[in-house]
Amino acid sequence: MTASSPPPLADLLHAAVTAVGGTERPGQVAMAEAVAEAIGDNSHLLAQAGTGTGKSLGYLVPALAHGERVVIATATLALQRQLVERDLPRTVDALHPLLRRRPEFAMLKGRSNYLCLHRLHEGVPQEDAESGEAGLFDPFEAAEPTSKLGKDLLRMRDWADETETGDRDDLTPGVSDRAWSQVSVSSRECLGASKCAYGAECFAEAARERAKLAEVVVTNHALLAIDAIEGAPVLPSHEVLIVDEAHELVSRVTGVASGELTPGQVNRAVRRAAKLVNEKAADALQTAAETFERLMELALPGRLEGIPEDLGYALMALRDASRTVISALGATRDASVQDEDAVRKQALASVENIHQVAERIVDSSEYDVVWYERHDRFGASLRVAPLSVSGLLREKLFEDRSVVLTSATLKLGGDFNGVAASLGLSPEGVQGADGEEDAPPPWKGLDVGSPFDYSKQGILYVAKHLAQPGREGSRSDMLDELAELVEAAGGRTLGLFSSMRAAQAAAEELRGRLDMPILLQGEETLGELIRTFAADARTCLFGTLSLWQGVDVPGPNCQLVVMDRVPFPRPDDPLMSARQKAVEEAGGNGFMAVAATHAALLMAQGAGRLVRASGDRGVVAVLDPRVERARYGSFLRKSMPDFWYTTDRNQVRRSLAAIDAVAKKAQA
Repeated sequence: MTASSPPPLADLLHAAVTAVGGTERPGQVAMAEAVAEAIGDNSHLLAQAGTGTGKSLGYLVPALAHGERVVIATATLALQRQLVERDLPRTVDALHPLLRRRPEFAMLKGRSNYLCLHRLHEGVPQEDAESGEAGLFDPFEAAEPTSKLGKDLLRMRDWADETETGDRDDLTPGVSDRAWSQVSVSSRECLGASKCAYGAECFAEAARERAKLAEVVVTNHALLAIDAIEGAPVLPSHEVLIVDEAHELVSRVTGVASGELTPGQVNRAVRRAAKLVNEKAADALQTAAETFERLMELALPGRLEGIPEDLGYALMALRDASRTVISALGATRDASVQDEDAVRKQALASVENIHQVAERIVDSSEYDVVWYERHDRFGASLRVAPLSVSGLLREKLFEDRSVVLTSATLKLGGDFNGVAASLGLSPEGVQGADGEEDAPPPWKGLDVGSPFDYSKQGILYVAKHLAQPGREGSRSDMLDELAELVEAAGGRTLGLFSSMRAAQAAAEELRGRLDMPILLQGEETLGELIRTFAADARTCLFGTLSLWQGVDVPGPNCQLVVMDRVPFPRPDDPLMSARQKAVEEAGGNGFMAVAATHAALLMAQGAGRLVRASGDRGVVAVLDPRVERARYGSFLRKSMPDFWYTTDRNQVRRSLAAIDAVAKKAQA
């Protein structure tokens, strides 16, 4: 090796794996080589890497060897922390002697994730007095508070003197969203470092400066979406993007690209602006808000395929009145309002959001979906979301940089095409012609497998004898089957349900039948539930969506994963049904492209909860006969790990009992 040539990738990977105390795996090596190739020729890669592959090092090593700035975007806080607190420090230390440099790394999140010193020291703007938020700490001169909120605010004041990051996730124990909102601001509400008295000490600005100097920047999908969509760069320039947990990206980008209007939100904007603009402008916005609120009281949940006339007039009034207020906020100042800059900025942010969403819905783009929702606590809301984000991602994500997308679940039904289409990419092996305008960018797909022997470590059992689940009503046969399986397993069960109502019904039923603890999502914090579940072999944990993807319990305490039914999106889900209809109108199979793909992704993630280590054994039981009987059943099965497959209920009970006996013997 000459002085100028980079060290061989194999040497770098070996050094990194040794440093973290692991062993090299063929899949990890293949992934690292493919990532290095994609970075080297500025191409795009979809890499499926099963549990236990060590995919973090599979992309970190070639990223660090590259030598130019790399942005890594993840979906979950847990992975962000793992990368910044464990994987990156160890990998950088291990590669330093070989690279002859020490790459810097940093984490960057949205502004509202960092404590705002201006908010902390100057207090919440007084316009929020009507909402019960003013004077909660102003400026901490009151007697010792007795409420939890007051105590949390005082604790955050003390924490502000100790923390180096101001990052909410570094505050232990954490605080409620309401408490955090008292000491944080959105990017729209921020005064800006040059105008803020605390700009030189700002935690969010410090995080941005660290990111500008870092070779590796770890962020989240939401900030990546904001950077791509809003046109105002929040991430430093970079020529390589790595998206981990990439199966979540479309959902996160859709969330960022969506808008919402509620009566409470509009009324809050009115209150914030009222003291800062002339009476005529304030009255017009107030009148528009009252009209909108009356309409929303009558709103029924569901999609609006056309905007009703009365709603259209109400939204135009909101749009026009908010535009007038925005102009007035820029032209007037009120010296009687203490700390007016902060109050004005908050009011402007609120009114601009009202204007933006109202105008978007009035414009009625064919590429948007509009619908009403109703919530027990918050009443009605009017929502708008993009019909698809594939074109947006194609244009904003894949131009001018190499993109690597990786996850344990990118191949659905045996190929990458479903995920690729959602990202704006062409089917595998089909590339746009050279020079073709708006052609999907070329990419490669790679499945590096898993070090686990799924066919020997796990069983996929489908209860084909059960009745097909309907939309409503109790499934007594399913509950009988569930109770028998849990009893055979001796507990050790993670129950994944398609709705909270189903999880609650199952927990209530089994608590009455079985002498073992049944934990239910919502009865304690998720972290505490998972810790309790992992600590006691006889315990079961039942819940819904977040458990399908968020549980990592290796060992004998999770040996049965049960899915009550195929997790199709609700038939009345406005966005999903609109996307399905659009595919059908274009000549495609809307059910397979949207509903089945959605279900397959969740089932793949859910099945992945079973085998988390090389010694794990167990059963994934799907209590929905459609996975065996329906034509789409094979698509769902191919999306899950390659477990040994059976529909024999007696065989599964014997297997569970044998696994339970071995686990008890080992723990004795």
